[in-house]
Amino acid sequence: MLKQVQHDDWGGGLIALATNDSSARRFTRFVGIDWSGARGVRHPSVQVAMCSAGDAPPQLVLPPAGVWSRAGVLDWLGGLSGDVLVGMDAGFGFAAVPPFTQPARTLWAEVAAVCAAEPDLGGQAFIAHRREAFWLGAADGPRSARAHLRITEQVYKASGLGVPTSNFVLLGAAQVGKATLSAMRLLHHLGWPVWPFDPLPARGPLILEIYAQAFARLGGFRGKLRDAASLNAALVRHGSRPLPPAFPGEFPDHVGDAIVTAAGLRAIAHQPRWWQPAALTPAVAIGEGWTFGVV
Repeated sequence: MLKQVQHDDWGGGLIALATNDSSARRFTRFVGIDWSGARGVRHPSVQVAMCSAGDAPPQLVLPPAGVWSRAGVLDWLGGLSGDVLVGMDAGFGFAAVPPFTQPARTLWAEVAAVCAAEPDLGGQAFIAHRREAFWLGAADGPRSARAHLRITEQVYKASGLGVPTSNFVLLGAAQVGKATLSAMRLLHHLGWPVWPFDPLPARGPLILEIYAQAFARLGGFRGKLRDAASLNAALVRHGSRPLPPAFPGEFPDHVGDAIVTAAGLRAIAHQPRWWQPAALTPAVAIGEGWTFGVV
């Protein structure tokens, strides 16, 4: 497991990447990660895809054991070097409502400390620790009373690209809160700058949160990408060549999410507008964070 890196030299605040277009164009590799907060230590829903600058289709990154663990993804990321941009389909922050009004890195440290004994970056223990904040069913009262949306989620909802789920909701197949908590543990231990919480470094890796479904929509596709024909259509819209003929004709949607994310990142990362959403204030950047691809 990687050691935590101190970030005192990074501070916190809004990243003005849009003022330096050469910085926006510096990335040479792009990684899409579909994530999971499920219990256990092996997760078929965790998928990783990567592509280089150019137009070659992304390739799946397969773990040595055949099925990814979350800790395995952390270790794999720790072995990367160079100008790599990683998009992870998980929330990196909570809406700024009590008790989550502190800077995100403080929250990540709290999650990591509370869940330290939990295997494979699990975040279940934090749910009990902050039980009053989360909605787990009818016993907690109306869902709407706790289903807070971050600013980025409100903007995404208003865009018409999709309907986000609050990461305070921990019940149902569409819940994303458990993945958020396990992602926070990964970020705490990874030791990379994280957009938009940290200033953008002149070189080296960067990780940010994404909605895979938003990249599918930007690729002209609504719904889950589970077959090569649909995924290829989205890839072409993102400026990528289609998948090779040997790629399976059908696959789990987690595979499609990882691949379209890698291609989508490559397609838009050089465009300054994605790095400068109008609603991304310094306070939002430090506390709630933002989903790259939402403006």
